Amino acid sequence: MNDLNDEERLILDQIERFAKQELEPYAHTLDANEETATRHLKRMADLGLMGLNISPDHGGIGLSGVALYQAVELVAGACGSTASMLTAHFLATDSVEIGGNEDQRRRILPLAASGEMLGAFALTEPQAGSNPIDMSTTAVKSEGGYHIRGTKCFISNAAYADFIIVYAKTAPELGARGISAFLIEPKNVPGIECGLPERTMGLRGGHVFTVTLNCVVPLSSLIGTEGSGFRTALSVLDNGRIEVAAQATGIAAAALNAAVAYSKERRVGGQPLSDFQGIQWMLADCAVDLSAARALGESAARVRGTGRRYSTEAAIAKLFATEAAGRVADRALQIHGGNGYTRDYPLERYVRDLRVLRIYEGSSEIQRSIIARSLLHAR
Repeated sequence: MNDLNDEERLILDQIERFAKQELEPYAHTLDANEETATRHLKRMADLGLMGLNISPDHGGIGLSGVALYQAVELVAGACGSTASMLTAHFLATDSVEIGGNEDQRRRILPLAASGEMLGAFALTEPQAGSNPIDMSTTAVKSEGGYHIRGTKCFISNAAYADFIIVYAKTAPELGARGISAFLIEPKNVPGIECGLPERTMGLRGGHVFTVTLNCVVPLSSLIGTEGSGFRTALSVLDNGRIEVAAQATGIAAAALNAAVAYSKERRVGGQPLSDFQGIQWMLADCAVDLSAARALGESAARVRGTGRRYSTEAAIAKLFATEAAGRVADRALQIHGGNGYTRDYPLERYVRDLRVLRIYEGSSEIQRSIIARSLLHAR
């Protein structure tokens, strides 16, 4: 199926060149030094990457779902940390585009698309990861605005963000219907503190932070209406899960390409590894996993923007792609043998970067619950 128009093909060609020429050569250094991926922010902004998901009405490019999937895959295949930073920005801008009013969209989104503003998405809490309904952050309304108190954790981009989408309970007694979303510009609001970047196993350049809030924000910070935040978050996460699938297939494709190249170069008993049937079968299994994951991801991406709900498709894509990518990278590392376990080759980084994709934006277990519910409620 031909999903892309000529303009989208040109954009993807440009992203592919940027990824190969600028992101990939620096990915090892970024990881080894735990340097922030925001070093690439200006170049990405110049190329329009920061607004790929934002509609042209609000200053973005507005790629189709499949083109956006492929764009994220290209970035992730070159540098997982940079893809993590970019897709966290997408979560924040999606929150404004989906849930915000027109004033918020026109004020924030053009600047976010141009790279003048970087976004962060603050939903997760220390005691409310997989179940946001358990969040304890509150927003109490007063004459001066909303007094927000609470702690968020593992928030990508937070210390560098120009705006943060914070989810908090305005009516704790109402459960999910009491969760609201707020658009906060932290540089203009006292009482927001970010800790040091967490020392993570992978995506070490995609810095995540604990954010402590004890601040007052104006009434105009509310996104949508009180109690609409949970619905907004669910819609945003449907998009985000497809983008996580794209991150997974991008890194898995890089791992498979590395394994194919290594198997041709490495010789055992005078023969290249690629001559051995056992290696060939491992490569074939990688190709099958990658092809199936990409097909599910792009299938879910096609539904994005159609107006039809696609929570189940997004969950299926994320679940399969992240777990399949882990298998691909593990086999690719095995083909490299001891070399794959060293930092002289990128395989160990791919394995580390992929591992968190089965956890964030809804763990594999949560995706299975979403899929099961859709089956049981349909019958």
